[in-house]
Amino acid sequence: MAKLFPIKVPLLNPNEPEALLSSLEVLEGEKVDQDQGIAVIETTKSTGEVLAPDEGFLVGLRFKVGDTLHAGDVLAYIGDTPDAKDHTLPPWAKVEKQLQENLQPEGLRITAPARALAEELGLNLDDLPRGPMVTSDMVREQLSKKTARKIAPPPAGENRLVIYGVGGHGRSIAALVEKLGKYDIHGYLDDGFRAGDEVMGMKVLGGLEYLPDLAEKGIRLAINGIGGISDPSSRLNVYERLASAGFYCPSVIHPTAFLEDSAELDDAVQVFPFTYVGTHVQVSFGCIINTGVIISHDCQLAPYVNLSPGATLAGGVSVGEGTLIGMRATVNLGVQVGQQVRIGNGATVKSDVPDGGVVPAGTIWPPRY
Repeated sequence: MAKLFPIKVPLLNPNEPEALLSSLEVLEGEKVDQDQGIAVIETTKSTGEVLAPDEGFLVGLRFKVGDTLHAGDVLAYIGDTPDAKDHTLPPWAKVEKQLQENLQPEGLRITAPARALAEELGLNLDDLPRGPMVTSDMVREQLSKKTARKIAPPPAGENRLVIYGVGGHGRSIAALVEKLGKYDIHGYLDDGFRAGDEVMGMKVLGGLEYLPDLAEKGIRLAINGIGGISDPSSRLNVYERLASAGFYCPSVIHPTAFLEDSAELDDAVQVFPFTYVGTHVQVSFGCIINTGVIISHDCQLAPYVNLSPGATLAGGVSVGEGTLIGMRATVNLGVQVGQQVRIGNGATVKSDVPDGGVVPAGTIWPPRY
């Protein structure tokens, strides 16, 4: 088996993990020198090059011009010959995967997008329900059940903690944790950076594959620093990996936030500065309550809800799993917002929003046709 060196997509902008592949400077099988430009990528704010990590031949190109890439994606590989390949790695592994497509568990009925999503998230197809046609939403629900499972906290006195993600959200989490003075941040994890890279005075230890090594050292605390605005499934996938490795995700609450005594928060909730959480509010696993958010009395937030800075929920609002409410958006009294809803910045929501609904930024819901 040939030894291949992966060419990873760099993170150009901490707040934009996605980038457009605007051009390819080298063709499959061509010889390249170390640090030679392989491709040009663009975000909404910047442009950068993808460089060859070593000299050799470009092989295993996985994307084409016009595709959307994510930081940390493997664009291609550097091999020692023009035809070098490794059948355990994509894109060559796709051929092996296609040969296995007929090995679907007996009785499982699943749509093609749902199967692709399940495989992307690393879910075992045997865990999916039999009988009804399994959709992408059902796959996400299955993942949320796994990620929200209870993990026991570490022994008293064990306060070493790692943060996954060094983007904008991860660095904000680091600042919040440092302000608390309760935990000893051992370092960052991020699959889009090299081990040894330094961010805000802390080192990147490695990617998620480093979790077993941390567990062997007795480190059991972790915080998910992925905001997941552009790719919510990436945030859930991190929670699943952390849970599988036995890591406990504590809730972190900034000292300037005000929570009424009757408010109830589950594990892994992140509460940022100058927020207000009212009486008898229930906040489920993995929610983000960002800076300046107001949650009035009797609201209920399902797992993985993301409230952007300045969002306001009036009394008695319920928000479904995985929903994002944008900056300065307002949700009126007693409204029920469904699962996987996207409410844009500055929107006003006056009535219920169905599952999967989209409320454009600056608009009033329901639309006035």
